Amino acid sequence: EKIKNHFNFAKKKEVIFTSGTTHGINLIASGYSNILQKGDEIIVSNLEHHSNIVPLQMLAEKTSSILKVIPMNLSGDLDLKAYKKLLNNKTKLVFVNHVSNALGTVNPIESIIRKAHATGAEVLIDGAQASPHIQCDVQALDVDYYVTSAHKLYGPTGIGMLYGKESALKRLPPYQGGGEMIELVTFE
Repeated sequence: EKIKNHFNFAKKKEVIFTSGTTHGINLIASGYSNILQKGDEIIVSNLEHHSNIVPLQMLAEKTSSILKVIPMNLSGDLDLKAYKKLLNNKTKLVFVNHVSNALGTVNPIESIIRKAHATGAEVLIDGAQASPHIQCDVQALDVDYYVTSAHKLYGPTGIGMLYGKESALKRLPPYQGGGEMIELVTFE
């Protein structure tokens, strides 16, 4: 309930507790491995931490999709003109950090999200560095997925959260199977 209110989720069921930011990113990558087709495109920024890049590289390799990179300029800001040129109807997922862990750059995620949605792409935001400094309103941002770690918010190590719009989460296949996910289990 506290996390729902802090990030302004519409519903409590839009949060998935994870072991951290990277786990949330991997959950989305796992789900997208069943969605992406050969030739689909993933866009990631040049400002990403390596733990963000690797799951998407693995996703692109597994699905034969194409990983494209938003370049940054000499000031350490993302080149938004280049980003706009990268976007097209093959773009399925855009991934950027809210704040760069290396440079402290605050990315204009509102604009990034809006432009991605205009092409039909979903957006995953790494909020790990932003969470302790910026109170993020996921509904106002209209972001599809937002991840962070509790230790960035002065909480315990080894726990994080993945926010997902209910509609976006429903598109993803289950990450794991187990009890209580269906009413009846038979071998048939």
